[in-house]
Amino acid sequence: MRQVIALAVKDLRVLPRVRTAFFFTLIWPIIVAVMFGVAFSGPSGGSVTGLKVALVDDDASAGSRAFAKRLQDSSQLVLTTMTRADAETAVRRGQQAAMLVVKPGFGERSQSMFYGSPREIEIGNDPSRQAEAAMIEGLLMKAAAEDMQKMFSDGAASTAMVDNAIADSARDPDSPPELRHFLGELKQFVASPAARGGSASGASTWQPLKVTSAAVVRERVGPANSFEVTFPQGVVWGLIGCVMSFGLSLVSERTRGTLVRLEMSPLSRAQILGGKALACFVAMLFVQTVLYTLGYVAFGVRPSSWLMLGLATLSATVAFCGIMMLVATLGKTEQAASGTAWAILMPLSMVGGGMVPQFILPPWMNAAGVVSPMRWTIRAIEGALWRGFSIGEMAVPCLILLAIGAACFALGTRRLAEA
Repeated sequence: MRQVIALAVKDLRVLPRVRTAFFFTLIWPIIVAVMFGVAFSGPSGGSVTGLKVALVDDDASAGSRAFAKRLQDSSQLVLTTMTRADAETAVRRGQQAAMLVVKPGFGERSQSMFYGSPREIEIGNDPSRQAEAAMIEGLLMKAAAEDMQKMFSDGAASTAMVDNAIADSARDPDSPPELRHFLGELKQFVASPAARGGSASGASTWQPLKVTSAAVVRERVGPANSFEVTFPQGVVWGLIGCVMSFGLSLVSERTRGTLVRLEMSPLSRAQILGGKALACFVAMLFVQTVLYTLGYVAFGVRPSSWLMLGLATLSATVAFCGIMMLVATLGKTEQAASGTAWAILMPLSMVGGGMVPQFILPPWMNAAGVVSPMRWTIRAIEGALWRGFSIGEMAVPCLILLAIGAACFALGTRRLAEA
């Protein structure tokens, strides 16, 4: 085993020194993942749009509609009226940042803001987006304060509100005399110039608006962003880069006599090929780790299951290690093997979604993609990132990749033994 590891270390140390091979093994996959991710993200400039929020108006009154219009006019929220069920679904799927539920009686209580039960709005939000929820709550309280200011500045409206409160107090036999006295004082205040100027103070427990929160856990449906589509493509190109680098280095060693000299040493053919395969295996794991780390840290790529991502990574690595061994037998020279390999890998990458996401491809190309290991690699990685695959669903692409790897490795080592 020490000999195999020594050969693998030798190949890994040589890889960074071959600039072209190193570029297509590590740098090019990162360029593909980031460049196309930015392209598919759409324009990043321009004005900042408001948060998308679903509105559930259970009151359906003039007061609730006026309050919603005030929120919409702030330009910090983009309200879409929905039913409660549709709003919850939209929040779970990440289509809306939150939902606002205007409770029944909102409009009626808008006419009695200084007594009785407060107006109530419920915020339904994804627990992982607490910053947006806090921002929305602040905007609600701001709108409520503006309602209060408007009420004070509108002498007729504020006087009518206090008159209604006085009438309600007079009809209530349990109403304390202090309340009637307070309402009388309040009526004089709202008619004063200070009230119409908007200055109001007091230290009571009165609330202009009651805001409650309810968690709506987001349901992962579809990729969270474009990078969750392009980083699997970047992984595929990293694996292809490793295939070409290590496969062609094996061709070079065969044509230059290095392989023969190694066989003259106390090393078996199996140990030599095992060292090459181990080096390729480690390089592929390294490239994928770099891409996943970059995606996680810088581009919001969040696996729904790390276990499934590990299974996808190992299965893809086995598959492309086998393909590497087969590539080493496709020509007697580096040029011949390289030309043949690219002639095979490029069409497979095209129909497998390595160049263009599969949902863009026409149906016949999608159907043809079932023969492509790139298609099953992307499928497995997406299953771990955003498709939410169960272990049973993940088994299909992983078993196919393992079968491809085993078949290609067996065929490649046999052809090398016969060469």
